[in-house]
Amino acid sequence: MTLDNAETVKSGLLASVPFTRTLGLEFVDLDEGRAVMRLPDDADHHNHVGGPHAGAMFTLAESASGAIVLASFGDQLDRAVPLVLRAEIHYRRLAMGPVLAEARLGRAKEEVVAELDAGTRPELPVEIELRTEDGTVTGTMTVVWTLRANA
Repeated sequence: MTLDNAETVKSGLLASVPFTRTLGLEFVDLDEGRAVMRLPDDADHHNHVGGPHAGAMFTLAESASGAIVLASFGDQLDRAVPLVLRAEIHYRRLAMGPVLAEARLGRAKEEVVAELDAGTRPELPVEIELRTEDGTVTGTMTVVWTLRANA
């Protein structure tokens, strides 16, 4: 992935999804097959025990998954739109302070594009790890995306 492509994905995601800006989500890293985003610690987004609200962490993880899908399949957007089919999250430990979400594609790009070329609607899982800045894993999430061919 080129630096220009990464910057286009970053600015495009933050511009087109207003809730990412509402939560103050930040990009930490974006490269081939991997995206890392950060949810800053903000008292306005805390839950009843003082950590980030579960919905804010869900949004962080889903946004990181979207970033890697856009970065990986941006060259297919003229013929298909990425859509979330389903998501499952597991909250493992109480998160306190800023939270990071690291998303990785679960399938090779070539396989997904081949299915799209064959006229099917590919599904591609993205695995996300949620962790505090000290590396403590606080949750995991799987988001399954599809590329729906444009009509």
